[in-house]
Amino acid sequence: MDDLVPAAPWLMAAAAVVAAGASLAARRAVPWQGRQTVLVMAAAMLVTAIAGRIPLVGLGLGVVLLLSAMLGTMGVRGTRDAADCFRRALVALLLAVCSFESASTGAVAGAEAGVHGGHGGLSGLLTIVIVVGVIGVVLWTVVSAWFVEPVHHGRTARLLTAESWALAAGAAVMCLAT
Repeated sequence: MDDLVPAAPWLMAAAAVVAAGASLAARRAVPWQGRQTVLVMAAAMLVTAIAGRIPLVGLGLGVVLLLSAMLGTMGVRGTRDAADCFRRALVALLLAVCSFESASTGAVAGAEAGVHGGHGGLSGLLTIVIVVGVIGVVLWTVVSAWFVEPVHHGRTARLLTAESWALAAGAAVMCLAT
């Protein structure tokens, strides 16, 4: 599948950087939990694009993304930003699963490998988890734009919409590339 999207790691990194930039530009509209999640995702995607498919790097990034996803929802229960923080954490969790999958394949640096370590795509239950998660993120982005009353207005709303769509696009590229 790597032939379909040969630049998938760089496309995912670009989407994560756009999401991080929008989150930072929105300033205080994004709580620290959400901001750290998108910043960690952007850094992890850049490391993934630069370092390639080294198993130890994938394992380390998976742990960091998992911890970031857990921190991303800490203390936001009942707040108006809880849903957005949960969406960011879900994307971080999906990326962590992909990083763990890449690490488990034992790909060698410099070898001809696909997006997930050269095993030609995900297998088994992880495929279902990732595909369902990505569909959930994309549907959440679309449905929330139609049915949920926006909390923020003006420039902040546009920045948060750009962040939301960048995360959904990055997740879709990740799913397509697997």
